[in-house]
Amino acid sequence: MTRSRVAVDLLYFTGRRGGTETYIRQVLTRVAALDPELELVGLTNTTGRDLLRDWFPGELRTVPVSGQNRPVWALAEVLAVDALARRAGADLLWCPANFGPVAGRVPRLVTLHDMIAFDFPNPEVSAVTRGITSGIIRGAARGARALLTDSEDAAASIVRHLHVAPGRITHTPLASSTPHPVDPDTAEQELAGLGIGQDRPFVLATGNRLPHKNFVGLVQALARIDPSVRPRLAITGSHGADPLRPAVEELGLAGDVSLLGWVTATQLESLYSEAALYVCPSLSEGFGLPVLDAMARGVPVLANDIAVLREVGGPAAAYVDATDPELLGAAVSRLLADAGRRAAMRSAGFERAASFSWDRTAELTLAVLHGLLRTGAPATT
Repeated sequence: MTRSRVAVDLLYFTGRRGGTETYIRQVLTRVAALDPELELVGLTNTTGRDLLRDWFPGELRTVPVSGQNRPVWALAEVLAVDALARRAGADLLWCPANFGPVAGRVPRLVTLHDMIAFDFPNPEVSAVTRGITSGIIRGAARGARALLTDSEDAAASIVRHLHVAPGRITHTPLASSTPHPVDPDTAEQELAGLGIGQDRPFVLATGNRLPHKNFVGLVQALARIDPSVRPRLAITGSHGADPLRPAVEELGLAGDVSLLGWVTATQLESLYSEAALYVCPSLSEGFGLPVLDAMARGVPVLANDIAVLREVGGPAAAYVDATDPELLGAAVSRLLADAGRRAAMRSAGFERAASFSWDRTAELTLAVLHGLLRTGAPATT
């Protein structure tokens, strides 16, 4: 019996792309375990190659481009990936991070995590770059045999923006990462090293600094809370000079907001272990993985009242219109003052997070892979 060979497009992988990297690592390792006969070939860049060697369950082939150079990466997606997949003898090419070839001879599966590039185009990126990005996403989606996405809300957005038939899209919900609890002494030391004391409660938020994350709105909400009861706000997830700093300083919150940048796994677990509340003020998400990550660690969650975050958090989270700093600040204050409600939210959050499983994500994904391998034409080498 001929074994099937799947090329996985990992040109985006750098170790610093958050949820999309968590997704592929969690799913691929499980897919390989579920079907050991499936041959996996990873197409990687020079930046992520060594990181992938630690866990990728198959052969790696390096493309001589840097994953940090987005224009070069995008060009390689369009011009090189299909040819590389053919050269690898792939029967199927899986592009798991929104981008992929817009045409080619190898049948393609594309994971579209979100439509944020269409709903909230980044104003700091040139119109030409935004146009190229949206064009690649559109072309990759339309040329794929099938699409995967993380939520029902994201699937509806794909249909709305790209006019893709709903039957081509499979919803594969994500799951939380496995908690690695730290003991109280370690947590205290780690937080002290980050400049976070125990003199008052702190609120945690995580994520990149793209505009749709709405962290400026969260900082503005903090400013609306009376200084006598104002919590500390800790925000992780940025590299280099944090673009939130001007807003923090303009509002006179330098002593109240800790912009922590990219933290270690132990530091992040320490932050979760001591946070009084996790806030997700995002205006758009493909899924909202940090909501589940916080719940799995016993942190009560306050989220923006949008469909996708309700889909993930369900009745275990609290919701507020995070586009209104006054309302957001008031909601934070109410929850911090209500220990009983936060205790109930912790219990509900554990249960909610446990209802999502990476094993189930992998099973759904493998079913799509098998379906395409049965019906898709083999690659011509």
